[in-house]
Amino acid sequence: MGTLYLVATPIGNLADITHRALQILRDVELIACEDTRHTRKLLHHYGIETKTVSYHEHNEQQRARELIELLQQGSDVAVVSDAGTPAISDPGFRLVRAAIESEITVVPVPGPSALISALIAAGLPTDEFFFGGFLPARANARRARLNELRSVPGTLIFYEAPHRLAASLKDAYEVLGEREAVVARELTKLHEEIRRGRLSELGEHYASVEPRGEIVLLIDRTVLAESAAKDAGEANVAGLVAQFEAAGLDRRAALKKAARELGLSRAEAYRRLIQETR
Repeated sequence: MGTLYLVATPIGNLADITHRALQILRDVELIACEDTRHTRKLLHHYGIETKTVSYHEHNEQQRARELIELLQQGSDVAVVSDAGTPAISDPGFRLVRAAIESEITVVPVPGPSALISALIAAGLPTDEFFFGGFLPARANARRARLNELRSVPGTLIFYEAPHRLAASLKDAYEVLGEREAVVARELTKLHEEIRRGRLSELGEHYASVEPRGEIVLLIDRTVLAESAAKDAGEANVAGLVAQFEAAGLDRRAALKKAARELGLSRAEAYRRLIQETR
């Protein structure tokens, strides 16, 4: 059988590709690309004329079957994403699973990864980290996801779209508390930017300045002391409901707002309120 190669490609600077990756891209019979037009720019830059085929989220299931058939017939296939390492928030997982089930050899060809590049330059702890991919686009789902990760004992890392960054920073501040954070943008590219600060500070900055390009958001695992003290007095549902009622909301509206603040469903917030007021 052939071999399936997972080849990491540059996240910006074309010089970041490895000699081994270039050799494999020259030698395989086929390169499966997230976007063939994008990958051809890289191949053209290095004079590589290997045949390409599209392999993305919309044709992944069908294309995976076709690629497995080629591999079973003895052809070597390389998989690349538009940037970075395949299968990390990009297509590849299903094909790898299918290859393993078919007893096809799977070979990783390491190289650039936006999340690792951002982590090592962020200045946040690197001994433990959690990569959460993209946060949900909808506010309630995003807050619920952040609430699930409140106690993760490591640096939190997410990919984020430019138009959602300010909202995600605001939600992170309100759900996780004040923490040190980093926004790494356009890594290895001409307009690379690594901005460090507290969640509240970064949220204020990007509320008035919408960034461009690829973004990695990193959040420290530690809640800053003043925020932790504030959270201790307000983190329970009953405390928040009482606070909002004192501000003039009726009970139902206060419970709804408390649920939103804590990233909970209304039913879960009501259950906790009953427990806390017994």
